[in-house]
Amino acid sequence: MSVVYQCLVVEDEPLAQQVLEKYIREHPCLELAGICGDAQEAQQFLAKQPVPLIFLDINLPRRSGISFLKGLYHPPHIIFTTAYPEYAVQGFELDAVDYLLKPFSYERFLKAVNKLLEKAGPTPAQPSSIFVKAGKKVYRVNLEDILYLEAVDDYVNVITPASQYLVHDTLKSMLEQLPASQFVRVHKSYIISKDHIVFLEGNYVRVGTKDIPVGLSYRDGLQQLTGAKKGR
Repeated sequence: MSVVYQCLVVEDEPLAQQVLEKYIREHPCLELAGICGDAQEAQQFLAKQPVPLIFLDINLPRRSGISFLKGLYHPPHIIFTTAYPEYAVQGFELDAVDYLLKPFSYERFLKAVNKLLEKAGPTPAQPSSIFVKAGKKVYRVNLEDILYLEAVDDYVNVITPASQYLVHDTLKSMLEQLPASQFVRVHKSYIISKDHIVFLEGNYVRVGTKDIPVGLSYRDGLQQLTGAKKGR
């Protein structure tokens, strides 16, 4: 059964509140516990109802989000939201899960939540699944089911034996969400799963029933992942 994270939005801008509320309600592992317009209101809320996750704006009235976070005795997981990129370094120094720069898309929001699930899970370095948005739906995809990912224009096609998920994202961004011990980029257009490699031959690797080209600059990474040695 999936863990559901109750979360609090601390944000003073009505439009940003609406966007976060919409995104949270669309995600199957998140549940909106409340919305607060400033740090004082958030502190009062947490005294009555602690939550494991806060979406926290940095530029709040009267007291900044960073000052508010530093004042929490046992802070929950934090995903910062702000329109000011200069706060990013300070945010990560406070061990934030991620830093969302406004305005952000649902895909970028989803990436931040996937980071949370990796960090908070029983084995953070080896998540068992990721969430992807394909069309208007958000799908939970088990990592063990993924055969490969293919770049298609401005999208990535996530291929499993039973389904395909066309995601508006880049291969680079998708690779950051996948465990390096299990997935490797073998071409400018492909990421493959080690678990589904059938064989390697020349400049191709068979994954499932598909022959995927291996780019020259990606061969070393594939050989390190599989333990295969260069032929003489």
